[in-house]
Amino acid sequence: MDRSTEMTAFVRAVETGGFTAAARKMGLTPSALSKLVTRLEDRLGARLLQRTTRRLQLTSEGEAFYARARPILLAMDEAEAEVSQAGLSPRGLLRLQCGTAFGMHQLARTIPHFQALYPDVQLDITISDRPPADMKEGIDLTIRTGPLDDSSMVARRICTLERVICAAPSYLALHGTPRTPDDLQQHNCLWISNLPALRRWPFDTEDGIRVVHIGGNVVANNAETVLQLAVAGVGITRLTNVIVSAAIARRELVPILTDWHHVEPVPLFASYPSGRNLAPKVRAMVDFLVDFFKDSDQQFQRVTPVGSP
Repeated sequence: MDRSTEMTAFVRAVETGGFTAAARKMGLTPSALSKLVTRLEDRLGARLLQRTTRRLQLTSEGEAFYARARPILLAMDEAEAEVSQAGLSPRGLLRLQCGTAFGMHQLARTIPHFQALYPDVQLDITISDRPPADMKEGIDLTIRTGPLDDSSMVARRICTLERVICAAPSYLALHGTPRTPDDLQQHNCLWISNLPALRRWPFDTEDGIRVVHIGGNVVANNAETVLQLAVAGVGITRLTNVIVSAAIARRELVPILTDWHHVEPVPLFASYPSGRNLAPKVRAMVDFLVDFFKDSDQQFQRVTPVGSP
């Protein structure tokens, strides 16, 4: 047995919590796997595992070795998978998670095109504005806006969005149209409750960017509800152009404060765990989304106030 086999036996024993389960995964007997781990310990001159009748426990040396060994094995698996799966056609169940704004207003319309290209891929789509870490395990691909703060994820940019401040004509007729950022303090503003950072609206001034902390008497935990509240005339909101552009085109919403609003590019990412092999079905979806939205500047063109040239 070579070093990689000994390393694999050790890592699998740690991951499964015992020699029996690890041996089953490797197609060995428990005694054979135990001998591999013992051989590794003898070669290193260090005890890696404390063995009891109930469980295995890592020693401090074992923790250090496991932290180094596991990424090595993952990299080997990914390298082999990339080559061995290169000729395979995408197939199987793809579990995809997406926020409500992009999921309901953009992703849904792309699915028929994807299915036409990859009929052997079945899709299980979860639409939620909850952070990915809070979602159930088993998600193959996550689509999210904004910067990623999880170093364990690999990300690829699909396109760039921007946010728009807007309100329904009925709201503006009843409450007036804000002319300056300060006017927002006198208005009811809507935001997504589990994204408190979106209560801070940036504006360009002569002294630089100024942030206004908005308030209101209605919040919701997803972008779609906030959109519907705004269309119903409940208040002013600031959402990405992918969700409000259609309502603005129908004149259900009107962009406001466009001369003041500091437009921040909002990257849209497709991400997946770095420790997971990039299966053909995942690669196919990522490549498809990047290609489909490559002309997003035209698809999500910057909206202008009603009556503007």
